[in-house]
Formats: sequence, structure tokens, C-alpha cells
Amino acid sequence: MMTLALVFALMTALLVPVASGQMVKMDSDRSGYVGSQVELRCEFVNSNPPVKISQVTWQKFVNGTKQNVAIANPALGVSVLAPFKERVRFKNPAVRQRTPSLEDTTIIFNNLRLSDEAAYICEYTTFPAGNRESMVNLTVYARPMVQMSLSTPTIVAGSKDLKMTVATCISANGKPPSVITWDTELNGEANTEEIRNTDGTITVRSDYIVVPSRETHQQRLTCISTYNDEQYTDSVSLNIQYEPEVIIEGFDGNWYINRDNVQLTCLADANPAISLFQWRYLNGSMPNSVELRDDTLIFKGPVTYEIAGTYVCDATNSIGTGSASVEVTVSENPLPLSAAERVMGVLGWVVALGVILSLAGIAFLVNKQQRNKQSENDSDSDNSSPGCKKPSSKKKPADDFQSQGRLYDELPNTADYVSYRLACNKDDYMEQHSPPIQPPLTFLPQNPYTQHGTQISTFTYPTPPGPISSYTFPKEQYV
Repeated sequence: MMTLALVFALMTALLVPVASGQMVKMDSDRSGYVGSQVELRCEFVNSNPPVKISQVTWQKFVNGTKQNVAIANPALGVSVLAPFKERVRFKNPAVRQRTPSLEDTTIIFNNLRLSDEAAYICEYTTFPAGNRESMVNLTVYARPMVQMSLSTPTIVAGSKDLKMTVATCISANGKPPSVITWDTELNGEANTEEIRNTDGTITVRSDYIVVPSRETHQQRLTCISTYNDEQYTDSVSLNIQYEPEVIIEGFDGNWYINRDNVQLTCLADANPAISLFQWRYLNGSMPNSVELRDDTLIFKGPVTYEIAGTYVCDATNSIGTGSASVEVTVSENPLPLSAAERVMGVLGWVVALGVILSLAGIAFLVNKQQRNKQSENDSDSDNSSPGCKKPSSKKKPADDFQSQGRLYDELPNTADYVSYRLACNKDDYMEQHSPPIQPPLTFLPQNPYTQHGTQISTFTYPTPPGPISSYTFPKEQYV
């Protein structure tokens, strides 16, 4: 007996470490949206020496019961059971081979459904270690459909204390439920409720309640639906129908005898638009000088005492009728201007004068700038070609070599005389031609540069006969 007990203890000591070396690795939680795809990871970590994997079984665990989803067996192959057959597969192709490798048996769920939400068990059957398993919780979410609408296409304004629902925002079939808030400048209130559906989703409905009036017409309402970290918004503008609100313009309290061009205009704020304007004169029949043109009363000719009295305008739309009245008085002379009106008149003249002076100053500055620019351009043109300046007709007497007291032998070299037309390419410049010299200068040599052999001729002025007298050349020959 002692020998058997010792052997059993030794075997237990050897087998326990081996058994404790195997484990199944899985994620604790996974999630996905309806219609999407999700992976459920399952890996078997073996010990050394490894154990033999006989089978891997995926099971759905709901309300304490297990339902087989998929099985991988080295001898029998892979099997996916209904209702998962069309939507579940093993991710690792090695699982489906003739000689499979079952260390990684991760499965992929396609087209998730709300009914797929459950705990899933991955169980390994091994020899000689026995069964090893782990579990993952799968959560399936459903994005809601958000819709906003007016309670009715047209809302009719009632009494000032009558509240009613003007708009509704619905976040339908969401899991988890959405949170609905309102963004508006209206002073209303929201009434929100949650409705649980049979498939596990939740529909959230929020009604916005306010007193409809002309002030709420065209006001904007925005519904904000927050789902997880996502936001959906939708907006509408209120269409509130109300009866006309009427005022009469045109009478300024200063209608006097013989004043011209006076009229009364009936202004109405209404939704829908006014369909009929009617004028009434409470002091009898309408004066003969009055002409009715829809919303306007035109008084022909100069003002007389006959047009004084009370005028009433009735404006009608499909909701109701609104009225306004004005008491017209006629004075003998125009009323004097008040202090405020005089001040406003003076200010108007000052503003007008200031505008005129500003425009004149701007025009002067622009003109001056253009003239300065033109002067700079002319100066640059003159400085760019100083040799092409038109000869000036004014000369200083000291610079004129033809002045009295200077002899003809001080003439410069004749090669220095260049025509202004040729130097500046002025084909259109008409040069002035000098008249012939009288008497001709017959004492000048005719061939002063004739050379004889290698000798260089030197030109000298010959001494004319008789007494020497100065000769003045015509100034037209000086350039």
C-alpha cells in the first residue's frame, strides 16, 4: 500500500505542472454594430511537451444553456451549425486543411444581428490534459434613425396662453438609446419619452412645446441626437399662420392748407399674405379728392379742410382681419420746426458740405499727382539723351565766337559741326539753312588736305592783302 501511495503522489506531482501549462486565450469583451463584422479571438497556448488537440468547439451561452456554433475536428473536419452557417467562418485557413492546425481557431461573425448578443465559449478537448475553455462577451449595438418634423405643415397662432407641440424629434431603434436635446432661441419646453421595442432597441421621442405666435414665425428649431460619441442634427423652421397686424403711415401731424403730395399707406404684417384691403372714412362718405389704390389712399390736389377726419384700414387674410385707424387734422399754416428738427437740418447740411469738400480735395490730389508724374517723365526723357536736346535759340554773348573782337582764325574744327537732325534722327525736324556768305571767302585754300608723297601738309591761314578787319559769321551756322 505504501508503494502504491508513493507512486500515485509522484504521478500527481508530474502531471499537475503539465496540466497547468495549457490555457485558452480570448478577449474578455467584443462589440459591433448591427450589419457589421466582428472577430472572436481564440488561441490555445500549449506546454512543452505539447498535448494532442482532439477537438475545438465554439458555443453560444444564453440563459444558462449552451448552443453549438462551430466545431473543428482533426478527423471530421470543420462544421458550422445553423443558424450561423451563412455568417460564421474560421479565420485561419489552416483549420480547414487535411492536416489541420488548431492552435488558432478565431471565428468571424458577418452581418451581425441583435440576437447575436451573448457570451461565447471556446472549448479545447486535449489528451491527456483534458478540456480547456474560455469565454468572451459579445455586445451588439444598433445605430438609431433620427427624424425631425413639424407637428403639422401649418400651425395657426391661438390665444397667448395656449401651448402646443410645434415640432417632434424621433431617434428610432437605437441600442443603447440616444439623448435628445434642442437648440433654439424660443422660450419653450421639451417633453421626452423612451419606448422599448421587442427586439431590444429603444426609440426616443421628444416633442417641443411652445405658444405659437407671430414672434415664433420663421424661428429655427434644431434637434441634436447624441448616440455614444456620435451626434446627429436636424433642423426645421416654424411656419406660424396669424391674422394681420395693421398700422397706417403717412400722416406726420403737419398737414396744412395747400400742402401737396400727401397720402396714407396701410401696412400689414400677416401670414399668409393679405388678400383684401378696405378703407373707411368714419366722418361720412369718402372725400372726392381721395383715390383708393389697394393699400394706399392718395389725396389729389392741395390739402383742404374737407379731408380732415378719421380713416380706417381693414386688412384681411385667410386667418382673420386686422384694423388700424388714424385721425387726420388740417392746420392753416405749417407747424414750426422743433429744436431737434432744426439741429438735424443743420447737421444734414454740414454732412453734405463735408462730402463735397472731401470729393474736391480728392480730385485736387489726384490731379496734382498726375502732373507731378508727368513732370518726372519729361525730366527723365531729357536726362536720358542730353545730346539730343533741341538747340536753344538763346546764347550768352560771351560764348558766341562770332562776337565782336574775335578773329576768324578762332574758328573751331569744321568736323565738329554735326546736324541736329542727323545726330538725333529727327527726320521731321526742319533745319534752318543759312543764307550764302557774302562776300564768299575766296582766301581759304581749296584743297587744304592734299598730300604729296610722305609729307604731311599743314594748313595755315594765308595773310590777306590789305588791312585785317574782323568778320562776323551769320549766327544761323552755329550749332
